[in-house]
Amino acid sequence: MAALDLFGRRWNLRIIWELQHGPVGFRALQQRCDNMSSSVLRQRLTELLDAHLVAQQADTAYALTDLGRGAYQALRPLVRWSDAWASTLSVDDKA
Repeated sequence: MAALDLFGRRWNLRIIWELQHGPVGFRALQQRCDNMSSSVLRQRLTELLDAHLVAQQADTAYALTDLGRGAYQALRPLVRWSDAWASTLSVDDKA
């Protein structure tokens, strides 16, 4: 339940998604997340840092930890399901 609570908070999944390819600085991450407010981004990053899913590197960029990469991998089936769902909705809209 704790994981669902963490992932259910707005922006946390998006941050994990945006960090999947490697470290990103604060401003770049903010831009990738549709320019969310800096205070919300700081709060979400703190939550993910406390959960050991994200780490801040010496150059101040943020990156997924091993646990964070594991969380991303665990969410991949949901991404595949979401793609299938979107396709179904698209076909239904055309009918």
